[in-house]
Amino acid sequence: QVQLAESGGGLVQAGGSLRLSCAASGRTFSSYTMGWFRQAPGKEREFVATINPSAGDTAYADSAKGRFTISRDNAKNTVYLQMNSLKPEDTAVYYCAQRALVWRGIATARAAYGSWGQGTQVTVSS
Repeated sequence: QVQLAESGGGLVQAGGSLRLSCAASGRTFSSYTMGWFRQAPGKEREFVATINPSAGDTAYADSAKGRFTISRDNAKNTVYLQMNSLKPEDTAVYYCAQRALVWRGIATARAAYGSWGQGTQVTVSS
């Protein structure tokens, strides 16, 4: 079983930046695709970004393209989400997730992920 712990959320003004981190423990981190999702109040949890085990392949939601960058450091068992040019509509709880099956490629569907962190709140003020 893997444990995922997000950090780095907070309150930021529109146009600002935040860097989220997700530290993983308990399973071979470097063998799994990782993803970031977010959930705003009253909305479904939605895909933000994903990265494959080697960091050679990534994908982003349209809302994140050009502003967010997902990366990983397999030596530190950590995945990151750099968020720039933040907008009020980016306000949400951000969750880190690990794909359920080992050595699978990037995935945008929630059902592909078997382990989730507790989330970190990101609030963007206008």
